[in-house]
Amino acid sequence: MQTSIRGKSVAMISSDYFEESELIETMAAIQDAGAHVDVIAPHSGEIKGLKHTDPGQSVPVDITLDEMDPNKYDAIVLPGGAINADNLRMNDKARQIIRQFMDAGKVVAAICHAPWALVSAGRADGKQFTSFPTIQDDIRNAGGEWVNEEVVIDQNLITSRKPDDIPAFSHAVIQSLATA
Repeated sequence: MQTSIRGKSVAMISSDYFEESELIETMAAIQDAGAHVDVIAPHSGEIKGLKHTDPGQSVPVDITLDEMDPNKYDAIVLPGGAINADNLRMNDKARQIIRQFMDAGKVVAAICHAPWALVSAGRADGKQFTSFPTIQDDIRNAGGEWVNEEVVIDQNLITSRKPDDIPAFSHAVIQSLATA
């Protein structure tokens, strides 16, 4: 029996050049479990996805970061993709929202390169993470502990390494929302 998270709202925060599967498959799993999901980006219109380095599908943006009311959401999910994560980590509003969710103890989930945004938001120190292996030095240099596991849950923070981990990542997000 699937866990229901009906009545929960999730902000899927991304920019252009996200890893397609990490946004689309995770969003579908969360919606299938009953939650409302909004795609939130720095700009309106659509954001472009990548399948690793090849062009992927675009996704419509529901709300911009500037329009977002963080109080309306139970969780944020940050899909990866190196360019996406690099864009988000340099966005003041994205960093502010990440800090707000982390400090409030709300669910914050990041996969692949997305933990970079947590590093730049100043919320890596003392946390245990996993991520795409290429950013493990950044996590350690920011005071985080990096481990090579499919999913790592440290209080309200959920992290995963790569697209192959999406089923376990999505399950952890859903379970965390069900008990939040």
